[in-house]
Amino acid sequence: MAEPIGSGEWPARSLLGVLPPSARQDLLGLGTEVRFDAGAVLLREGDNHQHIYLLVSGFTKVTATVENGETSLLAVRAAGDTVGEMAAMTGAPRSATVTACGPLTARVSRSDELRALLEDRPVISMALTGMVADRLRWANRRRLDFRGYPAKVRLARLLVELAESYGSFRAGGVEIGCRLTQPELATMVGAAETTIHKVLRELRADRLLETGYRSTVIRDLPRLERLADVFRTTHGPVAEA
Repeated sequence: MAEPIGSGEWPARSLLGVLPPSARQDLLGLGTEVRFDAGAVLLREGDNHQHIYLLVSGFTKVTATVENGETSLLAVRAAGDTVGEMAAMTGAPRSATVTACGPLTARVSRSDELRALLEDRPVISMALTGMVADRLRWANRRRLDFRGYPAKVRLARLLVELAESYGSFRAGGVEIGCRLTQPELATMVGAAETTIHKVLRELRADRLLETGYRSTVIRDLPRLERLADVFRTTHGPVAEA
């Protein structure tokens, strides 16, 4: 099994990736194990259920319906992440739909079980709060990118962030294990689908990217980072240029 970037076991930016071993085991012991096939819906927008999933393996897509009725891809979540925590903590209806990209294993727990664990283990509570804040910052960066960069750079920035958070080193590059369609990429970077088609063709021609069934492989991450106007610090993850 390929090693996630920045971690010997879990993606470094995931909830499980930032927790100390004892707290990680406590969280993994919460709830019961469930498995999903590709295309299965874990959570549905508007539902009032308040359980939470801790992803143990696989990828999910997080989508929501916009005002014109179209479906927009909001984010990707992978092993080590949680989905459904906002409704579990607030009691509000689900704000998005979460769908398995491929075979997936998760731990499902009730909201009261989660709250009890957070009260007992403040380190998990702080890590979960930090993860939610990181997601808000990520969403804010996307909005700023829409105004500050052309579509090609916006797509490169998105791919670099996905590689940093969820990529795995494999022969020939860094693989992002969740295959994203062109319409989904278009919604995430705020560009027309025809524009994304053109940009992807250019990235493949430049040997920066390779797309296949359920996967995207970044062939040259340093060059893609330069295109994306980001740089890798010597002691941490990708940083803004």
